Amino acid sequence: MDRPTHVLLTDEQMRTFITEGFLILQTDFPESFHLALTDQLNHVYEHEGNPGNNLLPRIRELQKVFDHPVVTGALTSVLGPNYMLHAHRHGHYNASPVAGGWHKDSYWGYKRMRNHHPWWAMIMYFPQDTPVELGPTGIMPGTQNYESRIFEADNPEGEAVASGKAGTFALIHYDIWHRSTPNLLGRRRYMLKFEFMRTEAPHAPSWHCREAEWKRPASFSTPMVEHEAMWEETWNWLSGRLGSLARTLASGGVEAVHATAAKLEDPYEPNALNAAYELAGMGPEGVEALMRGLLHDHVKVSRTAAYGLAVAGAEAVAPLERALGSGRDETVVHAAFALGELRHLAAQAVPSLIKLLDHPSEPVRQTVTETLAMIGAPADQIVSALIRCLQDEDVQVRFMAGLALARVGAAGEAAVPQLAQALDDDNRYVRAHAAEALHYIGTDPAKDALIRFLLNSRWCPTTTPQSTFYP
Repeated sequence: MDRPTHVLLTDEQMRTFITEGFLILQTDFPESFHLALTDQLNHVYEHEGNPGNNLLPRIRELQKVFDHPVVTGALTSVLGPNYMLHAHRHGHYNASPVAGGWHKDSYWGYKRMRNHHPWWAMIMYFPQDTPVELGPTGIMPGTQNYESRIFEADNPEGEAVASGKAGTFALIHYDIWHRSTPNLLGRRRYMLKFEFMRTEAPHAPSWHCREAEWKRPASFSTPMVEHEAMWEETWNWLSGRLGSLARTLASGGVEAVHATAAKLEDPYEPNALNAAYELAGMGPEGVEALMRGLLHDHVKVSRTAAYGLAVAGAEAVAPLERALGSGRDETVVHAAFALGELRHLAAQAVPSLIKLLDHPSEPVRQTVTETLAMIGAPADQIVSALIRCLQDEDVQVRFMAGLALARVGAAGEAAVPQLAQALDDDNRYVRAHAAEALHYIGTDPAKDALIRFLLNSRWCPTTTPQSTFYP
């Protein structure tokens, strides 16, 4: 009997992913598959080195991993059915008896404001049996929404490890804190890392949803501060309910609002984030307090307030639009980010955002580029603006424009000629994102441009220095 196309996550697995930021799952390939896969990896690493972004075409069997029902089901559950396999991928080889440093991955070497909502995810796949002693990836549960590393110990209590039989993989929120653990056995350990992006905002649950309302998972190992309002809002967002926190909490009066707002300055980031989400539910008084936080002199307070404003609903749109006129670049970035998360509720701010594409600050233009696509309408104005972004002098603006147009989809057809030109850009991610945008636009002219590019840049996985032409 044919196996299902997707094995979607259950409610309990989604609750765990929301609270802890990761799941450890297992494929069911036979042992022979993984033996052949590791043999290929050994050969490539010994004779050619790390293939980097060419990992997938160089090791062709890997595509079967990303077609596996457990993998596609997990990604569909978290990122929706039209998720994108990002062009950046990496095969990690760990032979070190010393642990790696705790870190969050950058976005291809560039900075951007990180998402609490799961717009991005990673798969870390282990093609060999990986006991704890072989140095699997270590993950700090519940840290996906923390900008700072809030734990001091190098070997903190509560660390989870992605250990298991060959075929084990970790599905992680892109922004979670993680590291490599010590390889004490001295044998080869591979971890194949691939990134994925949501191309559509959620309109309904994309997992095997049986219970509409949030509740905590039966058990979870997150050792940090609990974030009940954040977790519930994320569940609702994934279920297609935008701005679900708005006016859900009684403000308790001026003194209570001020007391909560003061916690935005708490140096312990989890407490500050809880305050931001609480204020988001307090209606106009909470939005006003968050706006004062957004304009705060300290960039951390401003950023934290932006996360609250991003989930505060339509009442936050007008004050956020006014904040776009701030003379401080960080404030403008934070305001634009929050408007993007408010999506169609923020359509009135589109003209103001488009004006910022002439801003001298690169981070401002980068953020606005992504924000316009997340708002999405009016499509003609947004596509015209993103065409400009494809020609920006800053490379990150250009490649964010490609990702943005992938989110716009078929409505971005007017950008096809400029995307075709971007296929010749000097930057690999501008080229890759332009190709993805053409794919998601999907019209005949877009497909023609994409096919020409793919034919001209066809990469042969069996052409090596040892095998140049034959057989």
